[in-house]
Amino acid sequence: MPLESSLSSGRTSGSKSIQAVDTQSDGKSYEQLRQECLQQGVLFEDQDFPATDSSLFFSQSVPVNIEWKRPTEICQNPQFIVGDANRTDICQGQLGDCWLLAAIASLTLKKDALARVVPHDQDFGNRYAGIFHFQFWQHNRWLDVVVDDRLPSVRNELIMLHSASNDEFWSALLEKAYAKMHGSYESLKGGSTMEAMEDFTGGVGETYETKNAPSNLFAIMKKALDRGSMMGCSIDISSSAESEAKTTTGLVKGHAYSITGLEEVTYRGQKVKLIRIRNPWGQVEWNGPWSDNAREWNYVDQAEKKRILQNSMEDGEFWMEFEDFKTNYDKVEICNMTPDALTDNTKRHWEVSLFEGNWIRGSTAGGCRNFIDTFWTNPQFKLLLEDADDDDDDVCSVVIALMQKNRRRLRKEGMDLETIGFAVYQAPDDEDHQGKDFFRYNASKARSRTYINMREVSERFALPPGKYLLVPTTFKPHHEADFLIRIFSEKKAPSLDVNPQVYKISCLVSGKEIKFEGLSLSTCHSIINLMDVDNTGMLEFQEFKVFWEKMKKWIMLFLSFDTDRSGKMSSYELRSALKAAGMQLNNKLLQLVGLRFADQNYDIDFDDYLTCIVRLENMFPLTVLLLLQFLMLSMNV
Repeated sequence: MPLESSLSSGRTSGSKSIQAVDTQSDGKSYEQLRQECLQQGVLFEDQDFPATDSSLFFSQSVPVNIEWKRPTEICQNPQFIVGDANRTDICQGQLGDCWLLAAIASLTLKKDALARVVPHDQDFGNRYAGIFHFQFWQHNRWLDVVVDDRLPSVRNELIMLHSASNDEFWSALLEKAYAKMHGSYESLKGGSTMEAMEDFTGGVGETYETKNAPSNLFAIMKKALDRGSMMGCSIDISSSAESEAKTTTGLVKGHAYSITGLEEVTYRGQKVKLIRIRNPWGQVEWNGPWSDNAREWNYVDQAEKKRILQNSMEDGEFWMEFEDFKTNYDKVEICNMTPDALTDNTKRHWEVSLFEGNWIRGSTAGGCRNFIDTFWTNPQFKLLLEDADDDDDDVCSVVIALMQKNRRRLRKEGMDLETIGFAVYQAPDDEDHQGKDFFRYNASKARSRTYINMREVSERFALPPGKYLLVPTTFKPHHEADFLIRIFSEKKAPSLDVNPQVYKISCLVSGKEIKFEGLSLSTCHSIINLMDVDNTGMLEFQEFKVFWEKMKKWIMLFLSFDTDRSGKMSSYELRSALKAAGMQLNNKLLQLVGLRFADQNYDIDFDDYLTCIVRLENMFPLTVLLLLQFLMLSMNV
């Protein structure tokens, strides 16, 4: 049974002021890399995301002869942005990522957010060095992603996302950076517009089914759009054969659209609600009532018609009546720049709590409530709703969003999205992790509407003031993943991680139990220092898997040399264990190890044994002198 990794919690007021983290493997920033290229007179070549087939596909061969070309090789006078970046700069290529394109189109309507995602301190002018950078939100961090400007092309034309203008390249380079963050272009196939919207803003997402939407859906969407929220919509499909199928009215099934406007117009003496939608494909448009040349516009005041249609063109953007929209589309996705925009007209900010954790096979991956014998082992978080909403004395508004991490990047390893959800219980007064009996005899007070294989599941609840217990789970037990929980409440809602604070290993190897109280914080730090290869300060799922393979070997060694099963190892036994682990130390170093880790009886318990072997593993292969210095420092000699 694996080691339960750390579950960190904290409070945050948003991502806007957070400094972006440099992600290049050599630790260098965009400015450092660009300056180096300028000084050396060379164009940047990104070794982290090379211009090779592996950056395009991981499950298939490249179907055509693709050349990676820089914009300077494609046209005479390339521009990063021509005029202002806008939604007509986005034309879909051969990749099935219309969900991403719809989000980019919405992003262009929010200039402040666009300026963060697409920094404007770069162009093809005097300081051009073949390098560009973009910023994305990922798991409550902003990342600065660097790319070179070699783009996949066939016969001198870009085959992925591109601008309608042949000399503009910001959107193509943005797609490349997003593909790099997820491992390849292929990793971007299929997705939810909401996913990219959140990655562009750090915002809060909600989804509405148009056929079961609240009666004030138009008002909700209008308010959200007026406050800078990003929105998308789509038509469901019943089979893969319907994907990208065009209807007789010009709409495309299984395709991600962006919503760019909502208006009310006077038509023949009555108010009519209209919605403006954009197809990232361009040109393929709705041909029903209120389409570009429909007769309905002839009955609208000329000044109002001019105002509404002033930017109208055959570019994939069109108007339709809101009732027709609800009839033809199935889903609306809203990403709010400020989460309070959906509730009322008062300018407020949500209080936000954040938790990160893991579902680990045999330890914290208990599955949903259907699996009562293991459900209680899932991570648990306590939430205290003390103050009711200002406009309602009886309830507290709360949005709970559960996100699974890094699943696109893990696709090439055969690990797609897990099916996830959560449940909320009335919590007892104690602060302990609740056991099986609690969940056997207590029903949930709220839960996610369904378990679904999406990156994030989010729900809005109106709960009476009180103490609540949140349990995030995968649908089935023993399914492993890392997760992030964001809890948004109208008033301050103190939250607490009630998972065990001593990270115990209940390891049974051939029926022999290791006896110890738990791992010290120092040991946990040593483990993270050894395995945290991406320098996040915590163990991601794949890092933990590598660690656990090592851990099993170290456990077997301990059991092999703890001959009296005392739960301790003598300093002599430790010498043999280290040798068996492939760590050859001279007598001087072995003496220092004994002095550092053995107690007054020259015994070493499992915690100290693990600290020792992890630190030595972390230091190999170094010189004996460095090891000696390290051990002396650890002893404060």
